[in-house]
Amino acid sequence: MLLEIARNPQARLRDIAAVIGITERAVQGIVSDLHEAGYLNRERVGRRNHYSINFDQRLRYPTEADLPVRRLIEMLTTHDLAPLAPPADTSAKREATRR
Repeated sequence: MLLEIARNPQARLRDIAAVIGITERAVQGIVSDLHEAGYLNRERVGRRNHYSINFDQRLRYPTEADLPVRRLIEMLTTHDLAPLAPPADTSAKREATRR
């Protein structure tokens, strides 16, 4: 959910639900929980809500409690956007080991 909001803060909850593959009602509940926990800020712009992530909010699980949300988002977006490495040419390597 946070990743989708980071990608598109103006996205409607309906759009987020479609991307994630859950109901709009479920998205509403999750967004509400994230807002109450301080992970999201909500700003009313006209008839729509725009969301922003509180990147300095700490993760709440004890094993990751010292990490800010920013680290999680950066890790996921970097992984998401990193170009795939071309497959290694194993035929040349196999030929070299046969000799």
